[in-house]
Amino acid sequence: MGETLSVRIVDAHVHLWDVDALPIPWFRDDLGLPRRASAADLGLAMDEAGAEAAIAVQAGDSAVEAEWLLDMARTDPLARRAVLQYDPTRFPGAGETDAAGIRAAIPQFAADLSDVARLDDLADVLGARGQVLELLIRPEQLVAAGALSRRHPSTAIVVCHLGLGAGNPDAAWRDALTDAATAPRLHAKVSGLALPSRDPDEAHALVRHAFDAFGADRLLFGSDWPMSVRSCTYAGVLDSTHTALPHGLDTPAFWSGTASRLYRLPPAQHQP
Repeated sequence: MGETLSVRIVDAHVHLWDVDALPIPWFRDDLGLPRRASAADLGLAMDEAGAEAAIAVQAGDSAVEAEWLLDMARTDPLARRAVLQYDPTRFPGAGETDAAGIRAAIPQFAADLSDVARLDDLADVLGARGQVLELLIRPEQLVAAGALSRRHPSTAIVVCHLGLGAGNPDAAWRDALTDAATAPRLHAKVSGLALPSRDPDEAHALVRHAFDAFGADRLLFGSDWPMSVRSCTYAGVLDSTHTALPHGLDTPAFWSGTASRLYRLPPAQHQP
């Protein structure tokens, strides 16, 4: 990376795990990921890049892992808030009130999200609690995400990875993102987009479209660490994101302000 960014950085999307202690159903050794992604490892990467806090998103879906992540967020000086995975058979659970939000990871469901059990109930509950509803979805579901947000205007909803991830930012995705963004309480994370691996012009056009659709105040930076380390260092993700940003929109809201507000980030735990 070049020079450390001069703005405050809150990373709105990281994962922490230890698959030997808490197995994750999707994890395989051939994915090229570490078996242990610890808060200490994250801290080293963030310190070197000048980031000061992170939102940890649950990687698996077990209740035991959720409690482990919440315990970590209560004490860790960097990963200070946790987002838990949605399980309609357990919701609402006893520990979920301590979470910053709940993520519905539902790309395998219908485009209109009509077959996601109790999704509207989830949005109602989180809105009443002041918690965030995150959506991990595919491009075809973006329009439905906007419709969900309009039905629940008191709930902050955040789309992970711009609803695209490492996919092709084609016209269908651009149109769907534009439509979804007309819902004023819908937000999105500029995360998980494999920006370092894209052509710089494509990366800039992708991020430019997101800023045109949402504006700087409804977008959040996320590194997707350690998923991203397969192709880039943590500092490299920051650098490629900064490079892809539209001129004049490198704002404190994008890098930290919106994440701090939505996830109710507590003050930094200063070390003696």
